[in-house]
Amino acid sequence: MMNILVDNKWIILGSLEVLAWLSTFFLLYARYGLKSKIWFKIATVLFALTGVIPQVLMGIINFISTKKIDLYTLIIVLLIIYGFTIGKSHVKKLDAWAQAKFSKPKSST
Repeated sequence: MMNILVDNKWIILGSLEVLAWLSTFFLLYARYGLKSKIWFKIATVLFALTGVIPQVLMGIINFISTKKIDLYTLIIVLLIIYGFTIGKSHVKKLDAWAQAKFSKPKSST
């Protein structure tokens, strides 16, 4: 099982990153578009399950398998650092955009 994960690590990382961003957009849509606390909570769980947690686990699995810090592990570390530093301000801007986008009154035609 670990070999399958390590052999496909780049595909898995790319897929997880896409899923994390999709869940981020869904989270913002649930919060501002649907105005649903339940869907917001579900989206938050989806974000956790597709974002940091599996990426960290993949980094650990890769490190255990290769016994060194390679480019893959370094990129995961950089993604985590980004998420906890300047990524926060990017998410705040995205949040403000989503709030403005979904708070517009719908035009009746």
